[in-house]
Amino acid sequence: MSVAELRIALLQLSGEGYDHEASLVRGLAACREAAERGAHLAVFPELWSTGYAFPDGDLNHWRAQAIARDDPWVTEFSALARQTGMAVAATYLEATPAGPRNAVTLFDGRGREVLSYAKVHTCSFDLPEQALVPGGEFPVGRLETGAGPVEVGAMICFDREFPEAARALALGGAELIIVPNACELEANRLGQVRARAFENMAAVAVCNYAAPSTRPGAAEENGHSTLVDPIAFDADGRGRDTRVFEAGEAEGVYVARLDLDALRQWRRHEVWGTRCRRPAAYGILTEDRGAGSGPAADED
Repeated sequence: MSVAELRIALLQLSGEGYDHEASLVRGLAACREAAERGAHLAVFPELWSTGYAFPDGDLNHWRAQAIARDDPWVTEFSALARQTGMAVAATYLEATPAGPRNAVTLFDGRGREVLSYAKVHTCSFDLPEQALVPGGEFPVGRLETGAGPVEVGAMICFDREFPEAARALALGGAELIIVPNACELEANRLGQVRARAFENMAAVAVCNYAAPSTRPGAAEENGHSTLVDPIAFDADGRGRDTRVFEAGEAEGVYVARLDLDALRQWRRHEVWGTRCRRPAAYGILTEDRGAGSGPAADED
C-alpha cells in the first residue's frame, strides 16, 4: 500500500429533511463508521443539514432551517473530527446577514476549519435555490491528513457543470476537489466529472444522496458517488479508466482510495491543467454576457 494513499469516505446516505437532530445523529454515526474503517476524510452530500429537501414549498420555512457556521450542528462535526483524527466536510444551509448560503466547511483531524465554501453556481432557475446567496470565490486549503498534506478545494453540485469552477481551483493549487452533490448522476454528469479531473490534473470526489428519493420535495438522486483521478494513460501510453471508484445506488459509507504518489507524478510530468494555458486569449471568459447570450441568441 502506498504511504501516500488517501482514503476518502463518501457518505452516500438518504437525507433526514428538516430534522436537524436526526441529520446530526445520523451524520455523526456515519463519520464514526468511516473513521473506524480507516478513512482520512469523510464527505457528505449537498446540504446534509436539510437533506436538500423542500417539502412544503414554503420559502420562509426553508429559510428558517439556515444555521450559522458556529451553530452546535456544525461544531459537533469539528469535535468529532478532533476525536477521531479524521477530516470531515460538513454541508449545511448557512445563515448569513445577506441570506442563506449552500455551504460546506472542511475540518481537519484536529477539528480546525481548513476552508468554508459557498456554492457559486446556485440553481437560480428553481426554488428554493433562487433564494440562495451565491458564493464569490473558490478557496483552496491545505488539509493535513494521515497520508500527508493535500491541497483541497470544493465545488457543490451545479458547480460541476462550469469548467471555470474547477479551473479556478486548479489555479489555486488544488490536488483534490470534493463535490457534495444532490441530483441524478447519470452518464453525462459522470462524464463531466471525468472531464473536470482530466483537464485540471486533479482528483475529483463526488458524494451524492442514495436512491430512491422518496421524501417530499427531494431532488432526484440516484447514488453513484464517485472518485475520479486525472491519470488518463498508463506507463505504456495506453488509455486507462480514470474512475477509481463508483458506488451503486444503495446507502452506505463507501471508502475510496486515492494514490497521491501517482497523482503527483502525473501532475509533475504531464501537459494538461494550468501548464500550457494562454490567458491572453481568454478575455471573453470574464465578460458578463448573461444567460442566452452569444451568436445563437441573436438569430431569429
